[in-house]
Formats: sequence, structure tokens, C-alpha cells
Amino acid sequence: MMAVNRQVARHSYRVCTGLYRPLSRSSSVSTVQKVLVRPPQDVPGAEGQAEFSRAGIGGFFQERPMLKNPFLEDALLQGYLRRHLPSEAVYSDLHVFGERLVREVDGWGRECEVTPPRLVTYDPWGCRVDRIVTSPAWQRMKDLSAQEGLVAIGYERSYGEWSRVYQMCKLYLYSPSSGLYTCPLAMTDGAAKVIQSLGVSWPVADAFSRLTSRDPEHFWTSGQWMTERRGGSDVGNGTETVALPQSDGTYRLSGFKWFTSATDADMTLTLARVTDVDGQTTSGSRGLSMFYAAVRDEQGMVQGIEVQRLKDKLGTRQMPTAELLLDGLPAHRLSEEGRGVACIANMLTVSRIHNSVSAVAGMRRVLQLARDYATRRSAFGKLLRDHPLHMQTLARMEVETRGAFLLVMEVCRLIGREETGHASQLETHLLRLLTPVAKLYTGKQAIAVISEGLESFGGQGYIEDTGLPAMLRDAQVLSIWEGTTNVLSLDVLRCVSRSSGLVLQAYFTHTQSLLAAASLPSLSVAVRSVDSALSGLREFLQAAALKPPGFMELAARDLAYSLARIYMGALLIDHASWEGASQSDAYAALRWCEQDLCAVVSKAAIGSYNMKTPPLDAALVYEESTRD
Repeated sequence: MMAVNRQVARHSYRVCTGLYRPLSRSSSVSTVQKVLVRPPQDVPGAEGQAEFSRAGIGGFFQERPMLKNPFLEDALLQGYLRRHLPSEAVYSDLHVFGERLVREVDGWGRECEVTPPRLVTYDPWGCRVDRIVTSPAWQRMKDLSAQEGLVAIGYERSYGEWSRVYQMCKLYLYSPSSGLYTCPLAMTDGAAKVIQSLGVSWPVADAFSRLTSRDPEHFWTSGQWMTERRGGSDVGNGTETVALPQSDGTYRLSGFKWFTSATDADMTLTLARVTDVDGQTTSGSRGLSMFYAAVRDEQGMVQGIEVQRLKDKLGTRQMPTAELLLDGLPAHRLSEEGRGVACIANMLTVSRIHNSVSAVAGMRRVLQLARDYATRRSAFGKLLRDHPLHMQTLARMEVETRGAFLLVMEVCRLIGREETGHASQLETHLLRLLTPVAKLYTGKQAIAVISEGLESFGGQGYIEDTGLPAMLRDAQVLSIWEGTTNVLSLDVLRCVSRSSGLVLQAYFTHTQSLLAAASLPSLSVAVRSVDSALSGLREFLQAAALKPPGFMELAARDLAYSLARIYMGALLIDHASWEGASQSDAYAALRWCEQDLCAVVSKAAIGSYNMKTPPLDAALVYEESTRD
């Protein structure tokens, strides 16, 4: 009897697949024997195989969507590069990289998702080690990042002012398959940018060479430890970490960092307040300085750091994010004392651009998968691609993705020109304005487009082991990290104020020049739409100057959205006007311009920014029940 039990258990899957109903593990031997001698009626006969002879669930299984070379599948990316960076070497590199993504890297990304990092606080002998264990795939991502030059390309500048565009195009292909490794790369790039802007010298010369290296053995990643418990974006008032000067000119940092993403990094840049001889610090932003610290000592052990716990997050689970207690962390001050916030401006610019690239990359990837799935899935007698409503939905997603791509690439172009000394004053102003605009708008776009994309797979879009839900979970961070939508909308207002309106002047001038260069009659409707929205925005801003101070704060989010939509419309028109453009480029521009491009004007017309609304909004939000 035991031998029979073992035999049945060993072959339980094979036996069960021949039944209309599965057998539970508790099924008796007699039951199994009865089923074996009395098989279902659909056993194959002389006429051939019956439909359900192999499984009670039937023989149909839906084909999964297939990931193909993301470079070859992206007509807009190829067209953009043909127009602006027609290099055979770049094309070949992105082509080969796309094949590698499909062949091996995408699988690594999935491994990072299903094997999240874990914290080992103590070794077997009770010694505190604070070791973060990540999957082997996470380490392979680090090696690949070095080999492929995902940071290095931006600093080698082999393609001059277009090097940043090349780098970000490669990251755009990589991001959806990266298992979120693009997050440490964003902070690494930001750290390299800060060090370069301050001057590459001791004590960070070696660190800079490592951050920008193509050698996996030499390559480092950097953290960015800014957020503390009292404040997220408000680092000026929320930073409590102190820096105690040492006799050798270094510092020891003590404090608590609430969010430290990619905590397994090799080094970090962080903010702290220098203590004076009496142990006192200066409050506010004026008291903050920037510091560089190596995370581990020569033996590979963390120094002056205790990892309190890893964060349990909605998404980005592939990447370790931790709470850290800094207890005498050795560090070097990089900024002038009290100039830490000014120093992180370059870091924020770069990391916000990376965030925007990841946003549009996620949109493109879900579209590529949905497009492929529409050729494989049939419903109501025909393929999804043959249902006009389904194609309309995907087309709307495509238009959003194209507008986002061109906006992000424009910001990449501008930073490339600035870094190589080619940027005009107008372009410098544009970069300052468009960086927060692109980050806030594409972050929101990504959530909406990826959510719509999951819906295109029906119920399978909701099933965890397809890998599709992770795309939406991970997208949610894009509107939060490096400034929420409201924080960045207010940053746009500060940008306007601090430049005395010059950033807006640059915006109007350049947008108008893009429209003036569009000569195709087929685009005339789109040109008129953008031009009308631009005129309406100009009139709104002139009228807003006479309003109470709180008026523009209420309008800030809609203003930022309007700046994004108008400029994206102009970029789509511009791209559709070049000689190598396709009919789809023109159609995308026309479709984009069908929407309300200047929501701030529409909302102002109905009194949305009336100064009577704030107390009414508060009363609505905090209304209490009147029931006893």
C-alpha cells in the first residue's frame, strides 16, 4: 500500500490531468484506482484525440505577449535619432543592446522583482553586520551598467552636445527591464554631476572615476541620503543630522535618514548641519552643507551606520530602501559651509531627468506589449487589433507616449548643450523651467498610460506572475520621488519668480519659433490650436500679475500642466515637419492638439482660483458628520 501511495504521489500531476476534477492530496488509493480503471468518456478513440483528453481545463491557452527588440519596435526613437544624431555607431549599439535586453536582461529584471533584498542585521556569532543581501541579478545589473556605459556615456562626451541624448536613449530602452536598477544609476549620475560641478579633486577624484567607469570591477554607485523624518522635500527645515568637525579636517555625521534608496550603494552624498565649538548648529537651509561619505571600509563593512529596517513599499521592491541611523559616519564636506542646498541643484536636475526618462520608458514598454498582444488575443470573433475601439485606445496611449518622449528628449538636448558650453541664455532658461515641468507631467502620464495598458490585457493585467502589475506599482513612485506634483508645481513658480520672468520669456519665444517653422498645410489645425493656447496663456499670466499673491499658488498645478501640453504640442508639430517624418508623426500631432492644451485658462474662466475657494476646499475636506 505504501508503495502504491508513493507511486500515486510521484505521478499525481499526470494522473490529475486526465480527470474532469483534480484529486486532492488526501484522496484514497481506492479512489485513484477507480479513476484509473474508469477513465472519462472523452478518452481518445479511433477517430483521434478528443478535445479534453489531456486536461479537464481544456486545450486552449492564450499566447503571452512577446517582448521584441525595443529599439527596432520604436519608430519614434529611430526617427528622432535619424534627425538629430544620425550615427551608425549609435544605431548599432542601441540595436545590439535591444537584443541583449530581450535575450537576458529582462529576465534578470524579473528575478530582481521576485527575489527582493533582505536585511541581515547580525552574523551567526552575534556581531552586528547590517548587511543588505540582494539577488545575483541585481549584481549583474551593476556589472551591465558599467559595461554598457549607462552613466559613462554622459561624461565621455564622445558625441559632444548629443552625448546626453545618446545616454538617455539607452537608459530609456533599459529602464523597463532593469529591475529598477535605473534608480541607483540616477543617483550615481547625479552624484557625478555634483562632483564635476565642484571640481574633480581630492577627496572625491577616485570616487568620480569610479562613478563614471566602464569597468565592472572599478564601478561604484552612489546613494542620495537627504530625506529625514521631519521633512521630505523640505530639507531646509527637516534636516536634523549634524556634522562634528574632526582634527584632521574630516567630519563625523550623526542623525537619522528616513528614506535612503539603493542603500547598498558604495558611497553617498548627504546633507548635515556643521556644529560649532559649542555644539550649536544654524537652522534652516543656510545651516546645511553637503558631505561625501564612503559607505564601507576597506574590509567591506559599513562604518558608522546602522540599518534600522528595509522599507516595505508599494512598488520598487527590487531595490533596497532603508532607514539608517548615522552614528559617527566618517565624511568629507564638499560644499562651502551652509551651501549644501545650492549644491544639490545639479543633482536634482539630473535625477529628475532620469525620472522622466523612466516614466516615458514605462509608457513605451506597456504599449509595445499591448500592441503585440492585440495580434494574439481574439475576442468576439476577431483579433483585438481588428476592434476599432481597442485601436483607438492604444492610439491615444501612443499619442501620450510620443508627446512625453519628445519633451524628455528636449530636456536631454538642453542639458547636453549646457554641459558642453553650447547653450544660449534662452536655452539655459528653458532647461531650468522644463526640468520640473517634464518630471511632474510625465510622472502623472506614466501612471495613467500604464494603468490603461494593463486594462488592455483584461484580467491577465491584474495577475501578479505575468509581471504586468509590477509596472503599475513601480510607476506610482514617479510622481513622488524627487518632488511630488504639487512641490514641483510650486518650484515652477519659484523658477519664474527668481528669473524675473525670463524663463517664461524664453518659453514663449522658443515655442513660437517651433510653430513658425511648421509649413505643412496638413498641420495647420494643430498649429492654430497651439498658437491659440499660447496666446491664452500669455494673457492669463498678464492678468495674474494683478491678482492677490495666493492666486498663482492655486493655479500652479494647472499652469505646469498647461506649459507641458502646449510645449509638447509644439514639439510634435516640429517633429512632424522635418523631411523624414512619417504620416503617423503628423497624425500624432493633430491628435495631441485636439485636447484642452491650456487648462489654466479654462479653469480660471470658471473661477477655480478665486480666493474664496481655499476655506471652502478645507471645509469640504474636513466636513464632520452631523449625526449624533
